[in-house]
Amino acid sequence: MIRLDPTPILTTDRLTLRAPQGSDWPHWRSFHHSDRARFIGGGPAQVQGTSWRAFGHIIGHWAMRGFGMFVFTHKGDDTPLGLTGPWFPEGWPERELGWTVWSSAAEGRGLVAEAARAARRHVFTTLGWTTAVSYIDPDNARSIALAERIGATRDRLAPQPQWDKPCLVYRHPAPDAEAGA
Repeated sequence: MIRLDPTPILTTDRLTLRAPQGSDWPHWRSFHHSDRARFIGGGPAQVQGTSWRAFGHIIGHWAMRGFGMFVFTHKGDDTPLGLTGPWFPEGWPERELGWTVWSSAAEGRGLVAEAARAARRHVFTTLGWTTAVSYIDPDNARSIALAERIGATRDRLAPQPQWDKPCLVYRHPAPDAEAGA
């Protein structure tokens, strides 16, 4: 299986964050065809070709931007739990810190927050970003709660991507401000 190389690998107490790889495709496909993906354009009615192109977009972001979202896994187990990290497709008004949770095994134990905090540290300290936002569907209560849990605050004045419907914009604190996050 071909892998993106070299790409950073981040670790936390419980997790490994790495670039996506071809072997993640079945996990992404299952997620993208589930109700879990409804806030990012996926869902049970999704066609496989659309899921394939979306996954290619995730991998291609690394090649075109030199950074991208990380797949997060339990340390010592390479089974993907979800995706988090920097995201800045062409046309986006600002650089984003995003996340998706592929598996219910990642819920309710603080794993997604742990992964998102590690990715946020990376974008500020390694990539040198001075700001980051998260674009969140107004109906995605779990994602809003996660953004707030890790210290992001609603920015009502921030520009939004040109989507079919408005989103909420949450601005993330810089690392020196996240001590309590």
